[in-house]
Amino acid sequence: MRIVAYGSAAALVVAGGTCAAFVGGVTGEVLTVVLLSAGLAGALLLVFLEVGLGEERDLARDEERRRRRRREGTVEAGRRPWLRRWRRRPD
Repeated sequence: MRIVAYGSAAALVVAGGTCAAFVGGVTGEVLTVVLLSAGLAGALLLVFLEVGLGEERDLARDEERRRRRRREGTVEAGRRPWLRRWRRRPD
């Protein structure tokens, strides 16, 4: 699915470049701007989608690790119980 999405964004950019080369006048300019903008914006949105999905996978993996540790009864390394600190009175 990702290959199709990135491929269609690239196809829009190529179509915009082709229109710039072969279609003259205002029509060619409008088609070029529209196709290039749509292709580049689509590619940018797909990159942001990939970053977001990667973060979601990382969060799910971390959550699964936490669940497994809780089931096994182990304490996470580096975690200390909060110590209650008393405020010092001014001297």
